[in-house]
Amino acid sequence: MASSQQIEKFIIKTPCSSANIGPGFDVIGLALSMYLELHVTIDRSKTTSDQPLNCRITYEGQGEEDISLDPEVNLITRVALYVLRCNDQRSFPAETHVHIKNPIPLGRGLGSSGAAVVAGVQLGKEVGGLHDLTPERLFDYCLMIERHPDNVGAALFGGFVGTYLKPLTPEETARTEIPLSEVLPAPAGGVDTGAKPPSPPHGIGHHIKFPWAPEIKAVAIIPEFEVPTAKAREVLPAEYPRADVTFNLQRIALLPVALGQSPPDPELINLAMQDKLHQPYRQVLIPGLTKIVESMTPATQPGLLGVCLSGAGPTILALATENFETIAEKIMEEFKSNNIVCRWELLEPAEGTTVTRA
Repeated sequence: MASSQQIEKFIIKTPCSSANIGPGFDVIGLALSMYLELHVTIDRSKTTSDQPLNCRITYEGQGEEDISLDPEVNLITRVALYVLRCNDQRSFPAETHVHIKNPIPLGRGLGSSGAAVVAGVQLGKEVGGLHDLTPERLFDYCLMIERHPDNVGAALFGGFVGTYLKPLTPEETARTEIPLSEVLPAPAGGVDTGAKPPSPPHGIGHHIKFPWAPEIKAVAIIPEFEVPTAKAREVLPAEYPRADVTFNLQRIALLPVALGQSPPDPELINLAMQDKLHQPYRQVLIPGLTKIVESMTPATQPGLLGVCLSGAGPTILALATENFETIAEKIMEEFKSNNIVCRWELLEPAEGTTVTRA
């Protein structure tokens, strides 16, 4: 029987996130207070295991019936294995148990895959004893897997962030050992060829944290249907009119300042959250979206600052300072008129990924 000194326990906690916040398509991310948790136990007294890749996965939470418990297929453990193999470790330590607790709805625009990628990278660091991997270096690993920095930047660093992504060459992303979170079906990447995967280039992405006014909270209205990110991108055009690009650039210049001012200016924030690059095209996937975005304004709803699609949707994010339930009910009424059932959550900006050891 292993002694307590030989049993290693820790919890990785990663927030969900909302991307875009209106005009900030693929740029802006906001970490929110709903958390993916990995409860990890490693029996360091063991040198062998009958578990595949030495890892046993258990899961509770959203999408339970659809989540693979195979460490070569599950996105979180595939990502951790990528980090380990980049650092000359072929598998998990013997007798690793990863219990996943996930309240983040899948395919709803709340960064479930981004949270999984960030938690997986952190898991690889922790189980592999890779203490030299800084958060900035972990960001490089994340961006080799998830090419949209807004969600992973928010989930890793926390808060309200702007992100930048350096283009990679086809050669840098072509290796089959690199798991790709948006390529389906899993594992589709992250293949164990026996070769050491290429380590990510340094400085793939950068982030900056913007201030956030403490009065502002996020009302998330979550419909009971999924919009896969790949499908939400298919409806976007290959090219945009110059006027629409200018429209978004003007608003993205205002948005970080507007959301950082205390007290908040409702009219400025409502203006700054307007978008012409993704929300108008995604209305075909989300009945009622256009009416919700156009009708919900500070003038019609006291306490409301602005409304936007959360990520690729279908979740609607309403930023507000008060009357949260009234705002949520008004949006849910519109969805109900389209025979769509919803629930709502009141969320706040969250810290980034943390590790707590027992």
